[in-house]
Amino acid sequence: MIHPSQIQPGSRVRLHVALTLADGTVAESTFDSEPLELVIGDGTLVKGLEIALYGLRPGQRQTLTLHPDQAYGARDAEAVGWLPREQFPADMPLQPGTLVGFVGPQGEEVAALVLAVEAERVQIDFNHPLAGKPIVFETEILAVEPPAEATDDESA
Repeated sequence: MIHPSQIQPGSRVRLHVALTLADGTVAESTFDSEPLELVIGDGTLVKGLEIALYGLRPGQRQTLTLHPDQAYGARDAEAVGWLPREQFPADMPLQPGTLVGFVGPQGEEVAALVLAVEAERVQIDFNHPLAGKPIVFETEILAVEPPAEATDDESA
């Protein structure tokens, strides 16, 4: 039986997280700022990072190295392509390394990295910046609330 303070699908969780590359580069961290608050399954974290939290309780810390398939997936060569320069505002400074925002098919914001700029076209990479890389995932669980249905069942 799962204890209500253990993280499970639907739990509301307040936590600190850090994502670090194998070379020690910190890609993202909340340890020196406000903690992250989310509901497990709401899409805030990729599935592999969520699964790594299952069963943890407040006060616990964990550090795991996740293979790309467990984190942001493999790089997809088809996510790299060329777009006409005219699709970008004329005054937009485009250079390799620039992040550009696009609107996806469902209206969501999608970030892409500029890889190359030519007079008539721009090479864009829509892969997640951490795709294809092993990630060191460190977390400290600060608070866990059981899923709403578990709370409703207990009060019945």
